[in-house]
Order: sequence, then C-alpha cells, then structure tokens
Amino acid sequence: MKKKILFNKINREELKQELAAEPFKRNTASFYRYDPIADPQAFRDELYLKWDELKVFGRVYVATEGINAQVSVPEYNWDEFLSQMNGMRELNNMPIKRALQDGHSFYKLSIKVRDELVAYGVPDGSYSMDRVGNHLTAIEYNAALEDPDTIIVDMRNYYESEIGRFDHAIIPDVETSRDLLPAVQQILKGKEAEQVLLYCTGGIRCEKASAYLIHHGFQNVHQLQGGIIQYAHDIRKKGLDSKFKGKNFVFDERLGERVTDDVLAACHICGNPCDDHTDCKNDACHILFIQCSSCSEKLNGCCSEECRDFAALPMDEQKRLRKDPERVVSKTFFDSRIKPKLNSSP
Repeated sequence: MKKKILFNKINREELKQELAAEPFKRNTASFYRYDPIADPQAFRDELYLKWDELKVFGRVYVATEGINAQVSVPEYNWDEFLSQMNGMRELNNMPIKRALQDGHSFYKLSIKVRDELVAYGVPDGSYSMDRVGNHLTAIEYNAALEDPDTIIVDMRNYYESEIGRFDHAIIPDVETSRDLLPAVQQILKGKEAEQVLLYCTGGIRCEKASAYLIHHGFQNVHQLQGGIIQYAHDIRKKGLDSKFKGKNFVFDERLGERVTDDVLAACHICGNPCDDHTDCKNDACHILFIQCSSCSEKLNGCCSEECRDFAALPMDEQKRLRKDPERVVSKTFFDSRIKPKLNSSP
C-alpha cells in the first residue's frame, strides 16, 4: 500500500525551477472563514492530500476557529478546485478573492495547524466572533470616507502600509500582529462613540479586530468587505475612484499588487521614489526592505555594502562567520527595521 505523503520534501531551489518550467497558467486567490473545525489536524491532512493532487501551492493555516488560505491553482484545475471546496462542509460557498495580478506567488503547498488564524495573542474572553464590525462594500466605504469625522485605521503592519494606504488613515507603528490590537486600542482611546473604519489586505485581520474593539466598548465599528483585494476589484469593475493609493502588500513571492500608479514610498538606500519590496540576498540577513533597481544592481540585491560583501564570500567562510553573532543582521524575514549602515553610500 502506497504511503500517503502529507508534507513537501523537495528543496526550495528545485521547486522554484519546476515552477518556472510549468507550461500552464496559475490562478492566485485567497479566502478565510471563522467557523469551528472540530479536528484541525485531520482536516489539514485531508486538505493536503486533495490539493496536492491538484498541484495547488500556497500558504494555509487551519485552527479550531477556522481557516485562512492563500493559494495558487493551475488554471486547468480551477473548476475542479472550486467543486472540491463546495463538496466540503467547512469550505462550502466560500467567498474567494482572486488576486489583482496572477503570477508565481507560491512554489509549494504549506498547510499548518495553528492556535489562531491571525496571531493577535489576545485572550479568548477579550472578543466574541459573534459580534463583528459592519461590512462595507467599496461604494459604502468610499461614502463613509467622505465624513470628516470618520476615523480610518490600517490594520496591517507598518511595512505593508508603507507602499499603499487609504488617505488620512491612522498607521499603527507596529511590525507584528501581536502588537497591533493593543496599539490600536490605545490610539483610539476616548473615541469609543465615533465612527471607525478598519481595513486590511483581505479582511481576516479586521474580522477579529472589529470583534475586539466592539468588546472593548467601541459602538460604531465598520470594516472593508473583502479587504483591499476585493475593494480594488470592485472599483475597477464599477469605475469608481480609488481612495486607496499605491500597492497592496501581499505575503507571497510577488510581495505586492499594483492598485494605483501612485508611488508613496522611497528606496531605503538612496531615497528615490520606489515601492518595490525585496529581501536582502545575504542569507545571513534576509531583512525586508524597499530597494530601487539602481541600488539593487550596485548592491547585488543586498541591503548594504556589508551584506553584499558577506554574500560574496565563499560559502564555507560564510558558514564560519555566521557563528559570530555580530555578523548576523537578522535571522528572520520580518525581524527588524534596523539594517546595517543602511544610509551609507552604495
């Protein structure tokens, strides 16, 4: 009897080569649902077997509270993928948001069981998913933005809002979801009776955030239905003026989707207008930052001269020097805004 494979065992470089060689197109999409799942591990394994068979790639989180998924599906398997989802109680009639721009978003399938769909880390008793903010369509959201007394809050991390945001939005100075809700609650302290508009990438962060704010006494909380992704689709379809400017940050290989032509950010190296995120090509760093093509060429895709020079060393030398903590800038992708001599001349 053939053993069931429940995890990918092929290395990243080989997977990326296979993706680049695919002769077919892929559809990128996202969806979420807060709805109890009795056995997240069994559900996770079932999903992996079904979706691996369809060559689905993506990043999926399953928890007792529901599912949060970003997927890349071969175009020729799209109808079967939707049919398969509708055949499962947990995924039936799921609202699915297609990406603004398709492309090579993921190169493997990763499905993980987590305690929370969004890692806010707040106690269960501090919110109730039975009471969430009112969902506003793109038209309704634009209308609400016209009220000068409306408070607009970006429920994303600072590096996401750096390249795209709604005008006059409050941007919390945080870089992890765990820091977000306490920061927003403090920012809005004393404004519990005012109209609050929340927005995020696809809606899932606002769903629990709105429940949290309502539980803490906020009386007039609204959220953008389907997030920035659905908003961008709707304004294009209906010919509306986009109040969101710039790019929508996404957590996959693309790192961003263009919503409007506005460039709100600047290269972290030279300061010229730029809104292209990258991660430092020094394997001992991998800090996320914004870099223009000129600086990328000068620094070989690294965030500094130090990282460029380190990445140019023989691999044996790199491995030896990595043991020195002074040499390691960052161990994770979104670890810190502190970069080595970032303002020095390239």
